[in-house]
Formats: sequence, structure tokens, C-alpha cells
Amino acid sequence: MRRLLSCLLLCLLPLCVVAAESPRPKIGLVLSGGAARGLAHIGVLKALEEQGIQIDAIAGTSMGAVIGGLYASGYKVDELEKLALGIDWQQALSDAPPRADVPFRRKQDDRDFLVKQKLSFRDDGSLGLPLGVIQGQNLALLLESLLAHASDTRDFDKLPIPFRAVATDIASGEKVVFRKGHLPQVIRASMSIPAVFAPVELDGRLLVDGGMSDNIPLDVAREMGVDIAIVVDIGTPLRTRKQLTTVVDVLNQSITLMTRSNSEEQLATLHPDDVLVQPALASFGVTDFGKAQEMIDAGYRATRILDARLGRLRPAEPVDAELTAARAPGQRTPIITAIKVENDSKVGDDVIRYYIRQHIGEPLDMGRLQTDMGTLYGLDYFEQVQYRVVHKGADNTLVIRARGKRTGTDYLRLGLNLSDDMEGDSAFNIGASYRMNGINRLGAEWLTRVQIGDQQELYSEFYQPLDVGSRYFIAPYAAIESQNVDAILDNDPVAEYRLERYGFGLNVGRQIGNSGEIRLGVGEAWGKADVRIGDQNLPSESFNEGFYELKYSFDSLDNVYFPHAGEDIGLSFREFEPELGSDQRYRQWEFKLDKALSFGPDTYILGGRYGRTLDQANVVTSSFLLGGARQLSGFREDSISGQNVSLARAVYYRRLTPRAYLPLDFPLYAGGSLERGRAWNNDNEFDSGYINAVSIFLGFDTPLGPLNFSYGFNDDDEQAIYMNLGQTF
Repeated sequence: MRRLLSCLLLCLLPLCVVAAESPRPKIGLVLSGGAARGLAHIGVLKALEEQGIQIDAIAGTSMGAVIGGLYASGYKVDELEKLALGIDWQQALSDAPPRADVPFRRKQDDRDFLVKQKLSFRDDGSLGLPLGVIQGQNLALLLESLLAHASDTRDFDKLPIPFRAVATDIASGEKVVFRKGHLPQVIRASMSIPAVFAPVELDGRLLVDGGMSDNIPLDVAREMGVDIAIVVDIGTPLRTRKQLTTVVDVLNQSITLMTRSNSEEQLATLHPDDVLVQPALASFGVTDFGKAQEMIDAGYRATRILDARLGRLRPAEPVDAELTAARAPGQRTPIITAIKVENDSKVGDDVIRYYIRQHIGEPLDMGRLQTDMGTLYGLDYFEQVQYRVVHKGADNTLVIRARGKRTGTDYLRLGLNLSDDMEGDSAFNIGASYRMNGINRLGAEWLTRVQIGDQQELYSEFYQPLDVGSRYFIAPYAAIESQNVDAILDNDPVAEYRLERYGFGLNVGRQIGNSGEIRLGVGEAWGKADVRIGDQNLPSESFNEGFYELKYSFDSLDNVYFPHAGEDIGLSFREFEPELGSDQRYRQWEFKLDKALSFGPDTYILGGRYGRTLDQANVVTSSFLLGGARQLSGFREDSISGQNVSLARAVYYRRLTPRAYLPLDFPLYAGGSLERGRAWNNDNEFDSGYINAVSIFLGFDTPLGPLNFSYGFNDDDEQAIYMNLGQTF
């Protein structure tokens, strides 16, 4: 019996030796860059999983680093597909937070007819220009939220699947391969398309998109020790001569030339056993995030075509148990045990900490944290506001990193509006505002606004928060204004006065969340009104005003220019008192409302305004103004004046152009309005009666701001053409 067992062992020994010398080949996945086209990688992964192929290492560039990093950290394919289809890519690829998250004071910056783009200035007065069109604020937040469970895994070999990401040092042109680091930041660096995204500063290097040096990092996968590589090439094809029609086309072509050159070098090193997957993506562009499902399907189809070759790579053993555990639900929400602030901006750490509502001892509330990050960034003090979770034993510290703006925190904005009544009478205004941010650690601001044209204005306000959250504030101000006001007798204009007013005042108030503010103030003003056009025998008037004022404002619109949802509410009350220096005692109040409602592509804005003067007062100095586009269309801007006004309106518009998925989105809207309004005085010498008005308009939301062309007419036989830049409704 012993001899028989010995013979069997001798016979089996060579087989054991062969088995020991022939382990399962190590399979690496190489995912190339290509912006939106990189979503095809998800379809490739889906097909590989259906084949039962186990990936032992992943190397990725740009969007390949995004998909590869998520998959390597434990995401399942169906989760990746759900993310690709559910992410608001336009929001993710911009810096502006959702308007609901923006502090109320920043929302009010858009209320004048100022363009939305602003110039920033450093403390020394020099103009600050960014290193990229997009700073990557929202993209970095998205990556942090998706990778919170792995953000403290410094060694990428310790991820469920070992991973490498490739970036390029823009200063030297060198390829930078990340084997360790902060995973969300590394991926963000790998996809920093030059001039589009600001470079990422990391370890003394200024990093841009890895596709500039190695778009198909096959060599990186080889260095990870893989035996067989599955290479996915989703590179952008070169445009033809006829397709190169704009400077953007030429810039994209230049980048494509660089990436294709290094890609072809890598593809030339493929081994016979390697598998090359090239999805049919010729009809998709680098910004076609709205076609995510089609690109995922293209990647899936291209991989299933290779089933015969890929089937030979299917392991006999089951999938790695560690990888299965990493992809189990409940592994991605750490319990936060401490919060730390890293801050080099002009405001204090306690200001930043105030806005973070995460509770200690509770799971990381990702939704609330995203909102808090948006609010902080919306303060306009920071180049970026990011977070990470640092794991140490049983402790999970939420670290908030607030980086001050290198381009400066003082801002200049410009604006313009024009109108013509088609009878030779035109109106124009040119405006500018300059805001100095971060005057002290509580976040004080000094805002100065100037306007010339039919309405002239110089307004300056110092805004001082009284607590770290800017809930309570004090705001002294000074103002000079000049405007034309019609004097009307028996419904006919008899003169046009030029009204000049000089004043100052003090407001104390409270912000109510991100959507509201209430102010209580006292003010004093004086001035004169001289006849500019008309009966020169009418008297000139000088006046003094002293008043108490109460103002309430609420703004939840999702877009100040072309809103689709939300409300804009304003209520003000003034009481003029002789003991404060006023010539007359009288009261005024005004209510404004706009409510936006959307049904598919159609949007309606319902609202209006109502203003009353409750007592007898000087008509010229106590009048409200109406007239202009959608303010009784057909009349010139502010050409109707009365001590009492009412306006009801319904505005409709529809977007005519498809939605883009980059900040360079130029939506075109067409719409119209129906309006009904009235102006009258308390002495009964003027009452316009109710006037019905109609307007049609085209609105173009340009990078500078909304450009509106309107034509309006009314049943008072008035008509006008309007052009507004920066002011919509």
C-alpha cells in the first residue's frame, strides 16, 4: 500500500509543480481620457462583469481616472450607471452653487441691471485673472461626496482594486503617476483640462489633465505587474478641415493632436494577449453628457463583441471576497467624531465653522454638507471650499479646507439698459458697482454703486455683520440720486421735473436663512425739483425728508434672470416724520411679488406690484414710477409717475435651444407678457385709469448676462422697443 501511495504522489507532483508555476494571469484595466465620452467605460465594465472577469489593477486618465477610481474604491456598475444618468452635469461642471444655497446678500447683487460676470481685484489693486474658466468647486465637492469612504486611503494599492491615476505637470510637461494621496484630489487633478479647469496644486506641482502626457496609460498598468491588459480607447477623433470653424474648434483640435500622439505610442506596445476595446463614439462629443445612456451602451456593445477573446480570461475561482465586501451597502457613511477648519482666507475660522451644520457623533450628512459648502463658497471669499474625512482608528474628523481667493475679493460689475419709444424719445442707463469683501474677520463689506443716464445714482453702504453667521448686521449708507419725474394735470403731462435727492441713513437688520432679510432703519434726505421740460412758470421745489423705514425681502428664485421656480417678495413701509426733519408727515408702503412656475419647457411668472401713499404729500417727491419692458410695456422706462401705482402681469417664456453641459451655455428664450396697471394721485388731478399692455421678447443668456430685445404696446396708443443687458423682469 505504501508503494502504491508513493507512486501516486510521484505522478501528481509534476502537476502540482505546473499548477504552482502557472497561476491565474493578473489582468489590468486601462481607461483612457475623453471627457463625456469616458462614460462609455461604464458599459465596458458592465460587459466585463457579465463575463465574470476579475480586474486586478486599474490605470486611468482624466474621465478614465474618474470611472476607474470609483470602481476601484468599491462602486458597483449599476451604481456608476445610476450616477452617470442622475448627476446634474451642468451644475457639477460649474463653480456656482445652486442659487438656493447662496447667501441672501449675494443674491441681491444681481438685482440691478448689472452683468453677471465680475472682475476681481487683489488687495494691491491689480486685476486678478483665474488659471481656468472653471475652478472646479462643484466637481471637487462631487468627488469628495462620492469617495468619502475612501478619501483617507493614502496607498492606492490598499483599495479593493489597486489603482493609478495620471496627471501632467504643466510647468515641466512631465507625466505624474499617483500611487498614493488623497483620492478625490488626485482624480480632480487628472481631469484638469488646460484653460477649462484650473490646475490643481499638489506637492509643489501645478497639475493638469493626464491626457496631455499619457492618455492611454498602458505603461502604467504594466508597471503594476499585470500580465494581460484590457485597454479601452475612447479618444476624440480629429476634426476635418471643414469642421474647424471657430477658435474653440482649433483649441480642441490642438489638445486632440497631443493626446492622439501619445495614445498611438501606447497602442503600439500592445501584446498579442492584450484586448483592445474601441467603442463606436464618432457621433459623440466631449460635452455630450446628456447622451450618457447612449455612450454607456456603445461601450457595452463594443466589449460584448469581444466575448470570445474575453471568455478565456474568466477565472475559475469566485470573485475576490474583499471586493464583494467593499461593495456591500452601508460602507460609505462614516460617523463624524470631530470637525476641523483649515483656513487661509480673510474671514475667521469661526465664521466658516458657523455654516457647517454637521452634528458630532452622527453619520456624515452628505446632502446637508453639500448645501453648507455651497453657502460658504457663495460668500465670495474663497477660491475653493472643500472637505475631506480623516480616519484615525475609531475617529473620523471632518476637515473643512477654505482657500482664500488668489485673484482677490474685491469685485467690479458693469451694466447697461436702453429703450426707445419709436417716436424719437430714448432712455439709457449705464451702471457699475464695486464691492470690497472681507474688510475684517467677521466679513464686513463696502459696496459702492454708480449709475449715469436718465437715472443717476451714487450709493455707498458699509455692511458690518454683528455675529459670525452674519445673522445680525448694521449698515450705514449715503446716497445721491437724480431722475426725471413727469408732472401730470388732467391726465396730460404739463412738465418734466428733474428731481435731485441727497441722503444718508442707518439700517439694522437680520438675515433669515439664505432667502430672506428684514431691515429697520432711519434716514434723512434733502433736495430740489426743477422744471426741466414744460411750463417754466411752474415753481421749483426744495424739500427735506426724515423717515423711519421697515423692509422685508424674500428671494427663493432658482435663477434671477430666467427663473423656473421660486418666489421674489418685497415689502417696504416708510413713515415721514417732522421730528426727524421732514417737511410733511405721510406714510408710504409698497408690495412686490413674482412667482415662477414651470411645466416642462414652459415657464410662467405671475405677480406685480402695488404702492400707496396714504396721506397728502408733495406729488413730485412722493411718486412711484412705472413704465418699461413688462412694467406697462409700450411706455418708456419710468415714464409714468403717481403717488399710487398698481401692476399685475403674467409673463411666459420657453427655451428654444438645447441644454448644454458646460458653463458655456447660451440659452435662447422667446416669450411674451400680459400686463394691467394704473397710476393715480391722491388729489384726484391725475388718474391714468387701468391700462392694458402686451409685450413679446427674445432673451439670450450670454456669458456677460441676459440680453433682452422686447417690443411692447398698450391700449393708450404707446409702443416702444427695449434692449436690456443684465435686467430681465
